[in-house]
Amino acid sequence: MVVRALHQVGLRSTHLQVLSLGSVLLCLGLWVRAKTVDEEQRGNAERRALFTGLWPPTLWSIGASLHELERSRDARSTAPRR
Repeated sequence: MVVRALHQVGLRSTHLQVLSLGSVLLCLGLWVRAKTVDEEQRGNAERRALFTGLWPPTLWSIGASLHELERSRDARSTAPRR
């Protein structure tokens, strides 16, 4: 249901997969930045990087679900009609 709604809004599997890869880069950037802040703020910066690191698998899974929906719709549209 949610995947169909995302598809109707215009999101495609490629969009979510690119977002997933982008969030990996964001996580790495936040982690590197956490190493440059002082000791007092380092814990918070590392937690922010870890939280961002949870996004990629979620976004990739949603993208995979959208991909399956796209494949099933393509298969139905190209199937011969009787």
